[in-house]
Amino acid sequence: MAKISTTKRSPRTKSKADIVQTIKLMEGQYGPFSQEPRLPPMDEMVFTILSQHTSDINSSRAFRRLMERFGTLEEVAKAGVPEIMDAIAPGGLAKIKAPRIKEVLDKVMELNGSLDLSFLQEMPLNEAKAWLRQLPGIGPKSAGIVLSFSLGMPAMAIDTHIYRVSQRLGVIGPKVSVDKAHDILEAKVEPEEVFNFHVAYINHGRQVCRAQRPICAECVVGDLCPSRKKFLTKAELAVLAAGEKQTLAGSGGAPMPHVPQS
Repeated sequence: MAKISTTKRSPRTKSKADIVQTIKLMEGQYGPFSQEPRLPPMDEMVFTILSQHTSDINSSRAFRRLMERFGTLEEVAKAGVPEIMDAIAPGGLAKIKAPRIKEVLDKVMELNGSLDLSFLQEMPLNEAKAWLRQLPGIGPKSAGIVLSFSLGMPAMAIDTHIYRVSQRLGVIGPKVSVDKAHDILEAKVEPEEVFNFHVAYINHGRQVCRAQRPICAECVVGDLCPSRKKFLTKAELAVLAAGEKQTLAGSGGAPMPHVPQS
């Protein structure tokens, strides 16, 4: 008798067309999204370091104080760690972030001879990501932010909200790591949709598909979500199935992510 394979198949994930549909629905609920003027790439990198493990308000305050104190990143690079630490203190974790900023600035100067990273825009995406990843403490998320939000390249920057929403919607598999998610999503999302994907999914994760108590009954992409049944009771699912008018949660007009707030 032939042996029956017991190997479990990997769960089916969303197609490119499915992903575009989720983006359009989220954009209709949280948008419109406009690609605002960005910081220069090196400024973007420093702001990204400052934004780690703190609020947008605190990281913005720290970045403003840093630039008011030194004027340019070239002057920051000449400063000592204690001076940088004092300038960015309002952002939190200054003892960790000040040495990291100093190391990154020094490494870029060593490799490039200047802090102008605009040359990355002329490189293939994978090469540009690899160049940034050689810098101390710069992972795929930070590299993606610099390339996507400063240079307009179709690089993914997967934060905790995007990762959670992507898994719950079945865009990526349940066992995919955050680092691996960057490569998978870059292959599944069309280059011209990467910016909208990022802004849509991060807004959805912050407003509706929250880590605790997601608002599944009022979710704009609930009909496409395989995880909805995990969070709703049978009675709630029955109400939705009955086709009664649905009130959608979440609103537009939220600040764009990774932009220093005034």
